[in-house]
Amino acid sequence: MISISPSKKLEQLPPYLFSRINKLKLEAYQKNLDVIDLSMGNPDLPTDSEIVDRLCDTVKNHPRTHRYPQAKGMPKFRNTVAEWFLRRFGVKLNPEKEILAVIGSKEGVAHLCMTFLDPGDYTLVPDPSYPVYYNATVLAGGRAYLFKLDPQSGYLSDFGKIPQRVLKKAKIIFLNYPNNPTTAVVEDESFLKEAIRFAKKNNLILCYDNAYSEITFDGYEAPSILQFDGAKDVAVEFHSFSKTFSMAGWRVGFVVGNEYIISQLEKFKSFVDYGVPTFIQLSAVKALLEYERIVNDVRKVYQRRRDIMVKEFKKIGYTVDVPKATMYLWCKLPDKVTQGLGSLKFAEKLLVETGVAISPGVGFGSSGEGYFRLALVTADNRFHDAALRFDKVFKELGVKLK
Repeated sequence: MISISPSKKLEQLPPYLFSRINKLKLEAYQKNLDVIDLSMGNPDLPTDSEIVDRLCDTVKNHPRTHRYPQAKGMPKFRNTVAEWFLRRFGVKLNPEKEILAVIGSKEGVAHLCMTFLDPGDYTLVPDPSYPVYYNATVLAGGRAYLFKLDPQSGYLSDFGKIPQRVLKKAKIIFLNYPNNPTTAVVEDESFLKEAIRFAKKNNLILCYDNAYSEITFDGYEAPSILQFDGAKDVAVEFHSFSKTFSMAGWRVGFVVGNEYIISQLEKFKSFVDYGVPTFIQLSAVKALLEYERIVNDVRKVYQRRRDIMVKEFKKIGYTVDVPKATMYLWCKLPDKVTQGLGSLKFAEKLLVETGVAISPGVGFGSSGEGYFRLALVTADNRFHDAALRFDKVFKELGVKLK
């Protein structure tokens, strides 16, 4: 039995609460419980058939694509990203210097931290937020300063509350809108302009995670941070094919923006990975070329599911906010549940007793306590059953919804 301890960095990470949910989910399957898995943002929609056909043809008939890829992404991929970005956001990008392929945005964000952080450097991390911002900071030897996202202000950051002592040691600030997990969106462009000014003033890399930019509803269109003056001086923006094109398992995305930041991230990646496989990059090119057709259908599915789940919750007397973007609902727990159990214990109880899997809000940071995130990743006819099972557990806990 080997007795070597893991690195202190790894040991500094908090328990991964989602692993507890995954374990209980596996046990539920083994007990033949009827599981409705709404826990992870893992699209159940199949990848578009034309993208799959492109992959199969490329792998079968173009064996050169089986070789090591270019770390920065093949020219055709980067040129197509530039063309799509110009059409979608009106932002012109230099494919040679301002675009980099990444193995999904999660890997890209983690590698950004490893590229720029030295021991003791700070990152500014929203609370609640996608866990990789915090975890990647720790694994890179940095320190994360958590700044609270207040629901009363639409989960928009108040930069003025970040202490100067932290700002002096900070290198990166993370922003993510449409937001995971809160589903918040930016409708007042002055917020993004202020974020750019704040990053410039404090010599920060502004890492804008825009993975949900295309999953929007009710006429809302999400902006790019790069649309605003001065953004390229400080910002990089991550995009993913996972949600937009239901390609989560394909592991492909891209980062765009400041050419110096991109160049240093490319340098780091050239030491630790070989980039995205060429046949997957070519499939991603096909996805971007078919963007309008594919994404319009994807949006319709998630908007329909959103409306169904909100309606089913309303039937049991449980009111939740209706999001304008993402594939999630961010739901406030009744006070009695929060005070008696907390979000993790509630999620465990719901799963063990009814088979419905959700993500506890505390898994996204302490400010997420009192909430849970529900992913709209199951067939339409399952949301009715899910709501009834919520109702059953709420009643067991003595919660009166109506």
